[in-house]
Amino acid sequence: MYNDYKTNKMIIVQLSDLHITVQGKKACNNAPTNDNLVSCVEHINQLNPPADITVVTGDITNEGSLEEAHQAAKILSKLNCPFYIVPGNHDHRESLHSAFNDTNCPSAMDEFIQYAIEDYEVRIIGIDSVQQGKSGGKFSKKRAKWLGECLSEDHDKPTIVFMHHPPVKCGVLETDIDGFKGSERLGNILVRHNNIEALLCGHIHTQAHTRWMNTVVTIAPPSTGMEIKLDLSLQKPSEYYLSSPNYLLHYWTPTSNLISHRIDITNVDGPYSFE
Repeated sequence: MYNDYKTNKMIIVQLSDLHITVQGKKACNNAPTNDNLVSCVEHINQLNPPADITVVTGDITNEGSLEEAHQAAKILSKLNCPFYIVPGNHDHRESLHSAFNDTNCPSAMDEFIQYAIEDYEVRIIGIDSVQQGKSGGKFSKKRAKWLGECLSEDHDKPTIVFMHHPPVKCGVLETDIDGFKGSERLGNILVRHNNIEALLCGHIHTQAHTRWMNTVVTIAPPSTGMEIKLDLSLQKPSEYYLSSPNYLLHYWTPTSNLISHRIDITNVDGPYSFE
């Protein structure tokens, strides 16, 4: 039964909120984000079957510097599958364009890092949700026009949209306050298309899922640590844990279902057979 898979499956890895620092420095003086990303890359490279593609949903750098971007590019270049990035609020587009090549950081628009990848069973669309100089997200009319035209080119192909900011409030104080300008504009586009399998995001530093505008929003945990302590009272500034390196594995099955798994890179006892 384990060999009955067809060939039209796809494995998509999602990394998010890397917060890569200059060499020798920890993010917020606590989190070894660079070392954790190395662990993620090594683990992804050992997947069997291998990943078809890796997407990085923003906050690739911690302070937006060119040196940090080069450090991230150096580590991510060790992946044995193609990878693509979109910016987060901690990133500077200029630094990303300088450190990553046009394959990893393509752009169909002059101002934004926004593109569509059509080479796979599932179409991958990257959206730039950065509002330069601010923490919150934005989806402007210009970005909306491009997305609408892109989706109109093929109404049937299964499509995943990924970007940094979730367009909904998730019960995390700081990111709820930061907000997302243009969420209604984005929702009005997505709801007109029945082929949007998921909207993959990051930003809030904890894993979450919600149904929204005819699709599912899946928010990745921070791949290199600094995971938010959830406090739904929304009364005090957020605190974080130093969590293990992790990533989300999105499996497009031969029966056209998108299944998402969280993969934590920890030392565990096993695996053992259930028999």
